[in-house]
Amino acid sequence: MPESRDAPPAYILRGALLTDGARAADSVVVVTGGRIAYAGPGSRYDRAQFPATEELPLPPGSSLLPGLVDLHCHGAAGGGFPTGDDKTCREAADFLHRQGTTTLLASLVTASADELLRSLGVLKVLAAEGLIAGVHAEGPFLSHARCGAQNPRWLRDPDPGLLREMLAAAGGALKTMTYAPELPGAGELVRILTEHGVTPSLGHTDADARTAAASLTEAAAFVGSAAQAGAFGPQARPTVTHLFNGMPPLHHRSPGPAAACLRLAATGTVAVELIADGVHLDPETVRMVFDLVGAGNIALVTDSMAATGLPDGDYDLGPSDVVVHDGVATLRSNGALAGGTATLLEVVRTTIAAGVSPADAVLAATLVPARVLGLETEIGSLRPGMRADLIAVDPGFELVTVLRGGRILDSPA
Repeated sequence: MPESRDAPPAYILRGALLTDGARAADSVVVVTGGRIAYAGPGSRYDRAQFPATEELPLPPGSSLLPGLVDLHCHGAAGGGFPTGDDKTCREAADFLHRQGTTTLLASLVTASADELLRSLGVLKVLAAEGLIAGVHAEGPFLSHARCGAQNPRWLRDPDPGLLREMLAAAGGALKTMTYAPELPGAGELVRILTEHGVTPSLGHTDADARTAAASLTEAAAFVGSAAQAGAFGPQARPTVTHLFNGMPPLHHRSPGPAAACLRLAATGTVAVELIADGVHLDPETVRMVFDLVGAGNIALVTDSMAATGLPDGDYDLGPSDVVVHDGVATLRSNGALAGGTATLLEVVRTTIAAGVSPADAVLAATLVPARVLGLETEIGSLRPGMRADLIAVDPGFELVTVLRGGRILDSPA
């Protein structure tokens, strides 16, 4: 994440500290040189140590959070990352930064090989500039039976040749890939991904519980071996793409992949994504998963698409036509859900409204995804020495201010 050559200003922020799964009232965060210089109790803060700092005025009852981290995001503000359009991709990333998602993966959708390679070529430049943390490929190695909003025309069985082309086009920017474990060649796909430091993410699958569990267990072993060789961070593990969505429903005589994913998440073997936006999952489902597997094994995501931040209307998700009505995005062709329209801070608010504690909701939107990316020493927490990505929210968790790399970002118009 490159930083500007000009030294960022120095700031002091006061409020309740929400980080690392805990809440600490009456806290102070000091930001200098684009880094966190102090984060802790106000009673231990010595202003004399930081004489050239400006205190940012915040509403009473404000909370200070790490900048949010989204592992699954297709775009916003009219820009879709799958389009491969440099200008609109930059506008989407900028909008999301200003909404509090200071780190994000740009997600692609299933498309032709040429389109995927072209999009990867554009997005690797954004990654090199630090605008995105990398790319998430949602396809094309997915199940026809559970393709959701993925265009079935371009779905295919795992193809090592195409995968290697994608890896080369991404130039190291490909960070995660969704795959269906029941497809022939899925095991080889996972092996190649992990050798290149790409996190396998099970999803869009019609597999049974046994197949899903075996694949994730094998993937975890591959990730562990690759981590020892330095390809991943020390707390890396496979993920599950939007748990419950894009897979068979959990049934007591046919548990399907959801049962395997829940069991393995509870042991810490995998981290599961949840689109807790009030549309993709019922609030009781969200609360159940937090209670069953723990916040430390959940990554809140948006699955957001180009309509995020914009009114209802007609939009695109890769090669597919999408209609947004009352904030719900569906395919024009068959009415299937086609991504989300909420920001990650809105997802955090919806998660809290479902009965999850604010500390747990924030943990699942910050440190957990940061660990998946291997960036937990840089982002995802508010601790001295870490990059100064943080947001302040009022008592209703409405956004007050955003700092990215120690610089204040103006709110989107």
